[in-house]
Amino acid sequence: MSLLKSTLLAGLLFISARAITQQPAIHAMSAKDCIEYALKNNVQVKNSLLDIQIQQQDNRGVTALALPAINGSGNFTDNIKIPTQLLPGEFFGQPPGTYVPVQFGTQYSAFGSVTLQQTLFDGQVFVGLKARKTSIEYREKNLAVTQDLIKQNIYKIYYQLVVSKTQIEQIDANIQRSKDLLHVNTALQKNGFGEQIEVDRTSVQLANFETRKLSVESTIDNGYYGLKFLMGMPERDSLVLTDTISDDQLKSGLLNEGIYKYEDRSDYQALESTVKLQEFNVKRYKMAFIPTLSLTGNYLRQGQGTEFNIFSKGQWFSSSYAGLNLSVPIFNGFSKDANIKKAKLELEQTQNQFNDLKNSIDNSALQATNNFHSAISTLDDQKRNVQLAERVYSQSQKKYESGLGTLLDITNAQAELSIAQSNYVNAMYDAVIAKIDYLYATGQLK
Repeated sequence: MSLLKSTLLAGLLFISARAITQQPAIHAMSAKDCIEYALKNNVQVKNSLLDIQIQQQDNRGVTALALPAINGSGNFTDNIKIPTQLLPGEFFGQPPGTYVPVQFGTQYSAFGSVTLQQTLFDGQVFVGLKARKTSIEYREKNLAVTQDLIKQNIYKIYYQLVVSKTQIEQIDANIQRSKDLLHVNTALQKNGFGEQIEVDRTSVQLANFETRKLSVESTIDNGYYGLKFLMGMPERDSLVLTDTISDDQLKSGLLNEGIYKYEDRSDYQALESTVKLQEFNVKRYKMAFIPTLSLTGNYLRQGQGTEFNIFSKGQWFSSSYAGLNLSVPIFNGFSKDANIKKAKLELEQTQNQFNDLKNSIDNSALQATNNFHSAISTLDDQKRNVQLAERVYSQSQKKYESGLGTLLDITNAQAELSIAQSNYVNAMYDAVIAKIDYLYATGQLK
């Protein structure tokens, strides 16, 4: 019975511990916090970091070509049937034209050797050694490109979700106005001062706002799912956004519009590294026409004997040599020339891409600047429209309460206010996107 209790207790403790470890975490984060989290957990960023490590190992392989190569080998042979050779009979006093069968060697033989080879000069290897730093820079710049794209998307989703809080607040305010109006109309109808149609009309308006809120909340939930996925955060965890957004924050940067440098863009820096690598590639193939020189050496220890244990009873002899190997390329069917021309054409393609990227940056920067300016102007206009619609609604409400206005007046004012609020929120969404696109296009996204 005690064993059963102990087993049940252990099982309960295991389940409890597992439940605790799997309990979802709550993360309160600013946009910068989300980016820092993503730069550690996003799969694309992780793989880009691994690309750098892979390139480091490739560089070690290039370095190895310039270091000594030492190889050892060994062999043990049992000549079960020693080969027979035929020697001319004249060697043994036999008549000419005859042969005498003779067996050379011992039944057992063994050897061990060590060989060293060192490259003294190989143009292609030396170019590869010079290109190691650039190859790492290329991987690092590609990592920066990936990081900038992650930042851009996180900023967009994050601040759109922040703006959605304003949208929910506006809808909640409209719901409360509709509830207050419904309460008034219901009381008037019960006391014989109103009609049922007015109550029904207000109820429909309230239901529409509540349905709209559910739709917006669903969209917001999907936005959170997308943001957590982009960050590499488990979906079961909760994310709380701590940043706020204001019109003044969105407008910051307008004074610097149109000011940018190509070198601030990570994709420009990555293409610069690509050009350097392809220049090294051209040099590498050119070096294939230059002779190579290497040093080689060998030490051999060989033993023979008539007994199996030749290591103690056989006769052993040593030999060694050292030498220089010079390899001079003469003709290889024009393959080296083809490789050089191909590498030059690939370099020309990249240089064309380089010029095209400059034009693309100019185009995107000008468009982003124009969109940014337009989005801020639209935001200002929509904000004024909301303020005007609020005044119209307030006046309509006062007239209705004093008996000078109709329900239709206040319903129309409420609808116009809702449209103005929706337009303002959309303008904020557009301004957020335009601001981030502007910062990315001009290389200012941090």
